[in-house]
Amino acid sequence: MRFVRMCVTSVLCLAFAGLLSAQQVSTQTANSSPQAVALLQKSFAALTGGQSLTDVTLSGTARRITGSDDEAGTAVFKALASGAARTDLTLPAGARSEVWNLSGTIPDGMWSGPDGINHSIVNHNLLTEPAWFFPTFAITRRLSDPSFVFTYVGAETRKGQTVQHIFVSQTALLPDPPGVPTFAHLTQVDFFLDSTTLLPAAIAFNIHPDNNALLDLPVEIDFSDYTTVNGAQIAFHIQKLLNNSLFLDFQAQTVTPNTGLSSSVFAVEAGL
Repeated sequence: MRFVRMCVTSVLCLAFAGLLSAQQVSTQTANSSPQAVALLQKSFAALTGGQSLTDVTLSGTARRITGSDDEAGTAVFKALASGAARTDLTLPAGARSEVWNLSGTIPDGMWSGPDGINHSIVNHNLLTEPAWFFPTFAITRRLSDPSFVFTYVGAETRKGQTVQHIFVSQTALLPDPPGVPTFAHLTQVDFFLDSTTLLPAAIAFNIHPDNNALLDLPVEIDFSDYTTVNGAQIAFHIQKLLNNSLFLDFQAQTVTPNTGLSSSVFAVEAGL
């Protein structure tokens, strides 16, 4: 019953249930830009330093801004390379949490605010990247899945920095219904790699109102203060912009990779 209730809010639920055919995977791989794939492979190598990363925990301070509300507190971000992530904010007005888990047959997610009530994340907002705060996992998840299509946009100057712009998206097994956003559009994530280091300077994607997948709300994640942790390069300063305004400013104090995070940390228990 839960899947049925969730699908009422999404026009593309059938895309979640279908697996890509061998012919479609071959077509998508052929449609990818070799330059885009090579740049992301080099970025991944620069990020990991040859280390194998399976999970990560970032802990630090956070500032959350929504309208006239401006709160400062602490945050813990956790992620698995397999496609699950959790953010927990402790703020004066109360705790806020969000969990994404893409490891099952159907992507799932929930969020909760200071009242502690769990709410499902609508399907069309679960198509971009759970580990938006950790670009290493965002890149490796795409490179390891032949269903993703890689497009090289070109070199750009962004916020005074020269970057290589790449976007990655997926194509649904079933044809996109008319009059709705394409699956490729809903899954698109743009990567902006520093032209010198190839470390991600930013990623960008869209979210949408629960009842309107046609309306794009731009999200931008900016990464800086890269620091070496166990041979890997990890961004300690992360800023999340929503609709071009600063929404979350996170400064990591400690980063601990490969602690063996349990899958139970990412269990979704939405109040449906």
